[in-house]
Amino acid sequence: QVQLVESGGGLVQPGGSLRLSCAASGRIFSINRMGWYRQAPGEQRELVGTITSTGSINYADSVKGRFTISRDNGKNTMYLQMNSLKPVATAVYSCTAVVTGRNYTTLPYWGKGPLVTVSS
Repeated sequence: QVQLVESGGGLVQPGGSLRLSCAASGRIFSINRMGWYRQAPGEQRELVGTITSTGSINYADSVKGRFTISRDNGKNTMYLQMNSLKPVATAVYSCTAVVTGRNYTTLPYWGKGPLVTVSS
C-alpha cells in the first residue's frame, strides 16, 4: 500500500508565499510522474503542474512564473512553492503520484489536499 501525505496548507496574505509538501510512503519500488491539482469552490479540479522522475516539469499557464514544482527523490517528496499568491489561488490543492509498488503494480495515488486560502 502507498500513501501520499500532504502538508503546508493554510492562510496567506495576497502577495505572500506558501510551500506545500507531498510525501509518499509505503511499499514503494519507484515513483514515476507526480503532479499537483487544485479545486476552487464551485469549480472543476484543474491541473497545476506535473514533474517526472527525472525533473521534467509542465505548468498550467495560470501559474507560470509564480509557482515552482520540485521533488526530492531520496525523500519521496514533491513540493509546490507558491509565490506572489492571489486570492484566485484559493483552493484545495491535491497531489498525485504514479507509483510502482514493491509488487511491481503501477497505479495512480492521490493525497488528501490541504486548503490554501489567500486573503487579507
